[in-house]
Amino acid sequence: MVPVDIQIRPIRAADRAALGDGWLAQSAETQHRRFLTAKPRLSPAELRYLTEVDGAMHVALVAVDRRDNIVGVARFVRDAEDPASAEFAVVVGDLFQGHGIGSLLAATLADRARELGVERFTAFMLHDNVPARRLMETIGERLTAHPLGSGVVEYATPLAA
Repeated sequence: MVPVDIQIRPIRAADRAALGDGWLAQSAETQHRRFLTAKPRLSPAELRYLTEVDGAMHVALVAVDRRDNIVGVARFVRDAEDPASAEFAVVVGDLFQGHGIGSLLAATLADRARELGVERFTAFMLHDNVPARRLMETIGERLTAHPLGSGVVEYATPLAA
């Protein structure tokens, strides 16, 4: 179901402008689901953080089309106190949702995480974000939920082998 011209690659610092411009094109719902709050723009500092990753403690992958336009991003950030655990997030552009791109990004990111010794992903999401919850179920062994209030749930799962 993934369009054949979609490729997955590590994010680059040079993606900063494209990521910012792409974010502006997303719906308020997509933005809210990703950051759990209204987020119509990403600041220069946020864009720097999101694109200048070290590839070990903070890993980010992008799905790009044949013109190298970013259509989705998946990332994990390891817990400094427990590097076997990492916070996980995926966002796919509105026009590309429902085509398997999120699943491809999540599976590729989980493979990279396992290579680096990450054993568990956590994620904070809205309780009604069913696609994100299902995505997490596909890469994990068993999903646990911890409601935090205000409709936010922390999910955790050991990564499937």
